[in-house]
Amino acid sequence: MERMLAAARAAVAAALDEDAATRDVTTRLLVPERLDGRAVVVARAGGVISGQMLASLVYERLGGARWTALLPDGSSVGAGDTIARVEGRLRALLSGERTALNFLGRLSGVATLTAAFVRAAAGSGVRILDTRKTTPGLRLFEKRAVADGGGTNHRADLASLILVKENHIAAAGGIEAVIDALGDRLDHSEIEVTGVEELRALSGSPPGRVMLDNFAPEDVVRAVEEISRWPRRPQIEVSGGVTLANVVSYAVPGVDFISVGSLTNSAPALDLSMLVEEIS
Repeated sequence: MERMLAAARAAVAAALDEDAATRDVTTRLLVPERLDGRAVVVARAGGVISGQMLASLVYERLGGARWTALLPDGSSVGAGDTIARVEGRLRALLSGERTALNFLGRLSGVATLTAAFVRAAAGSGVRILDTRKTTPGLRLFEKRAVADGGGTNHRADLASLILVKENHIAAAGGIEAVIDALGDRLDHSEIEVTGVEELRALSGSPPGRVMLDNFAPEDVVRAVEEISRWPRRPQIEVSGGVTLANVVSYAVPGVDFISVGSLTNSAPALDLSMLVEEIS
């Protein structure tokens, strides 16, 4: 939590500096310094909320206003629902508005898309995973948004897990060389394969998890059947080419995880607005 809070403060400081929020010429020109206000944040579309810590820190950093969450992160909302209230100096409300909504809309969009994938795969027993295809500097928060949407976090960074991908296999000299190099760490590693023949090379020494990369749904079924004959069954992850339209066809019996890069690299922002209700 301390790491996330430190990262959040740094992200907020950078975003406010990017927007020149303390040099808001329009607000300084038109809004008296001592004017107070109260605003609400409203969803313009249905979705799942995430990112209120960052939005709250925007106003903590600016000073003069306070963000109060009316619904916790992870809440499902409909169009017109009120998510939060912001109170304090009207200048602060307006100068922080876009930065706060950018964070909240972006992360709520990730949570919303994740929730849609989780619903689509419901009943299959398959867990939806995120990837490292995240916005630089925002990974911790985008992965938190995936969790708020009901998804499961894959590795946080390159130091978190041994995940052997296609280029690693080529650099090492093939699957057998990879297995030899991993040694007693094989059980705690994940290895990506791109076809059934490559998968069979792991049958004698299975890793802890196998990633079936860019397999067609029918090839996933064949791969699961192949693995069922191994002396030890690894976890099975499907990755690549999975969309909301086809995720059900990949969530076949025997698959444990489906990883989806679009959760974090292609999620549309949730449409949100801040509406000033009172000025005093």
